[in-house]
Amino acid sequence: MTFRLLQNGRLLPALESVLTEKFDTHPLWREADPSAFLARHGSEFSGLVTSARLGADAALIDALPGLKVIATFGIGHDAIDLEAARRRGIAVSNTPGVLTDCVADLAFGALLDVARGLSAADRFVRRGDWSRGPFPLTTRVSGRKLGILGLGRIGGAIARRASGFDMEVRYCNRRPSDLAPYRYEPSLSALARWADFLVVSCAGGAETRHRVDAGVLAELGPRGFLVNVSRGSVVEEAALVEALVHQRIAGAALDVFEHEPHVPSALLSLDTVVLLPHLASGTQETRQAMADLVLANLERFVGTGTLLTPVLG
Repeated sequence: MTFRLLQNGRLLPALESVLTEKFDTHPLWREADPSAFLARHGSEFSGLVTSARLGADAALIDALPGLKVIATFGIGHDAIDLEAARRRGIAVSNTPGVLTDCVADLAFGALLDVARGLSAADRFVRRGDWSRGPFPLTTRVSGRKLGILGLGRIGGAIARRASGFDMEVRYCNRRPSDLAPYRYEPSLSALARWADFLVVSCAGGAETRHRVDAGVLAELGPRGFLVNVSRGSVVEEAALVEALVHQRIAGAALDVFEHEPHVPSALLSLDTVVLLPHLASGTQETRQAMADLVLANLERFVGTGTLLTPVLG
């Protein structure tokens, strides 16, 4: 039987091309009325390929009664209804590992940017303000205290980069890691109180929604910086905007937002904030590696019923 694959949303052109070549792939995003199309043809599809941003909610999964596997382009799976997939015995894969270094590079670059005011200084020069006086003093990074929320692959890579700046590292996880050479802090509030920089690199989803709330930001305080390369949902965005506008924290570097691509307008004029368009994994090398892993997972599943990087199955 031909393996029919439904594509939910746009992917890399090269990946779309090879998926069309390898499988009987149908792009759902081309349908003027996706619901009507699924009502007529949903039972024909065994596979679904999607992105971490779009995922697959319960309604989409229910509309595909023959679905056996969901392959995700991205590491996050909070946009996939895993419980609905689990009930149906649907296998789910993502693309971990291959994006770790680029996300960690971006996180540390963003940390340097917000502490030293690199983007703000660039704007300062372009506006011609240098001729009217010096740029304000900024904050040193070397030798400071780095707190990490989520010491997984990406958090660990960020911590290793921090060693090159002689930073002291502590972390907060659901549980301590036996392999981590850093001090474990079970309380996020205590970690924020200790840290000069708090980097968010944990998974998104219901369990971590608004984990960084007004209370945590208050503990970070007027000399502390927040860096988020995780999911916008992990940070209580309204509380963060309030803290930045009223200078209750020193600054923030944000690659993710609660309602992407919407960015709170109050942040746009603040030089204490670095705003990035969710580009942590956005290098040619990493996106190609992610595409290769999506394809490899699908080929493995079609051939053996197993996955290389399973989330479920």
